[in-house]
Amino acid sequence: MGCLDRRGAQDLERPRWHVFSVAFSNDGTRIVSGSSDKSVKVWDASTGTELRSLNGHTYVVSSVGFSMDGTRIVSGSRDKSVRVWDASTGSDLKILNGHTDAVWSIVFSSDGTCIISGSADRSVRVWDALSGARSSRP
Repeated sequence: MGCLDRRGAQDLERPRWHVFSVAFSNDGTRIVSGSSDKSVKVWDASTGTELRSLNGHTYVVSSVGFSMDGTRIVSGSRDKSVRVWDASTGSDLKILNGHTDAVWSIVFSSDGTCIISGSADRSVRVWDALSGARSSRP
């Protein structure tokens, strides 16, 4: 994997908004970012080119991540929601609601079956990544 052509530190296209979270896809080919313009952006890791912008959050996107297989993206926002996206098309697959304050942290489980989110409401929620239901798992 070449990280932005192996030329050392490189800037992606300089966003006009604050970037709050970034993550690599497991295969290292893509980067996802969440920012204050309410968008989730997907970037080519070797060129820094923006591949797509995922829109739907109504407030700052504070946390982002890829599923281990790279097929889905998860995002958490100050709009109190968690969203699951199709990484190839940018389609909004699910909106998970249940937090009563900003979602600050989000991650897929290693097997891709669960999403865990942490919120300013002092809650940690475990979601079934396929159905979107709150999981009975601890």
